[in-house]
Amino acid sequence: MSAKDYVEKDYYKVLGVPKDATPAEIKKTYRKLAREFHPDANKGDAKAEERFKDISEAYDVLSDEKRRKEYDEARSLFAGGGFRPGGAGGATGGFDFGDLFNGGGGTGGGGIGDVFGGLFNRGGRQAAQPRRGADVETEVTLNFEEAVDGATVPLRMTSQAACRACAGTGAKAGTTPRVCPTCVGAGTVSRGQGAFALSEPCRDCKGRGMIVDDPCTVCHGSGRASSARTMQVRIPAGVQDSQRIRLKGKGAQGERGGQPGDLYVTVHVDPHPVFGRKGDNLTVTVPVSFPEAALGGTIEVPTLNGPAVKLKLPPGSANGLTMRARGKGATRKDGTRGDLLVTVEVTVPKHVDGDALTALEQYREATASDDPRAALFKAAEGA
Repeated sequence: MSAKDYVEKDYYKVLGVPKDATPAEIKKTYRKLAREFHPDANKGDAKAEERFKDISEAYDVLSDEKRRKEYDEARSLFAGGGFRPGGAGGATGGFDFGDLFNGGGGTGGGGIGDVFGGLFNRGGRQAAQPRRGADVETEVTLNFEEAVDGATVPLRMTSQAACRACAGTGAKAGTTPRVCPTCVGAGTVSRGQGAFALSEPCRDCKGRGMIVDDPCTVCHGSGRASSARTMQVRIPAGVQDSQRIRLKGKGAQGERGGQPGDLYVTVHVDPHPVFGRKGDNLTVTVPVSFPEAALGGTIEVPTLNGPAVKLKLPPGSANGLTMRARGKGATRKDGTRGDLLVTVEVTVPKHVDGDALTALEQYREATASDDPRAALFKAAEGA
């Protein structure tokens, strides 16, 4: 790809973000698009694969602060018509673009080439750069108690790592790879048009800097193979259902000394038969009898991981009244706990006979003059 083609690519448009997008916005958009167009999710779809390559290429540039700055400056200069390579040797109207980018004429300065920095490589060779490992995503299901109090769970993951059969060289046991004659082991070559040159991965060695003549039978010369491992992961207390947790450095291994990727764990929480969750607070519905609601009293309420607590029910408690048991909820990040929200549910017996029936009939006669619907009709008439 020529320098002209490079700067004419609108990476912001590829990702669908504005030019002033923050690194966090770029990263969030990239992850969303990468999941949507990943080859594993679109098997056999050539267009999706090509789109995934474009997205990855755009993110490689825009996620790096230095490369993004160089890219923006290059596009700004080209858009202003400041550079129009043409003619023999890339000169126009007698002006030598080579001098412009090389500091020319022995002035000792770096010229505009310093502005472009790593975008336009005139040296023809660079050291092979470390490559960060890929991020890995997985899921785990916790029961309600584990989500509230935190838990350490085993996770079995499969990711790309150095092939054990060839120790990551890609060469068959007993053989060694040779240095790529095209890039002389750098993994990158300088290609260009006229006065401009762009560093890109070497096509002959696919950016590895080495060529394998007798490939490993396990990884087929790639030096990478699927690696399964089980690791103990600590899920923090108070995690919510569908929450995504990032574990830095727990993803796939890097190449050439590169940092490992990150592990993203999506947590699913099974519901509890008695307790619910509202933020840092737990919820529970407690049935009370009519006499308890009318006369008040002390009721006993269960807690999730401890002894029951006693709450004072005020006289005349209505159905749906919510009381609070402080410090009996979910664990917060600072180690404190939320509250237990107790909702009262007044129960009505399905069958009443004997002394209970007699008492209720007497109660009905005693309260006959107290119509609970009187205010309702009065409001309806005044409306």
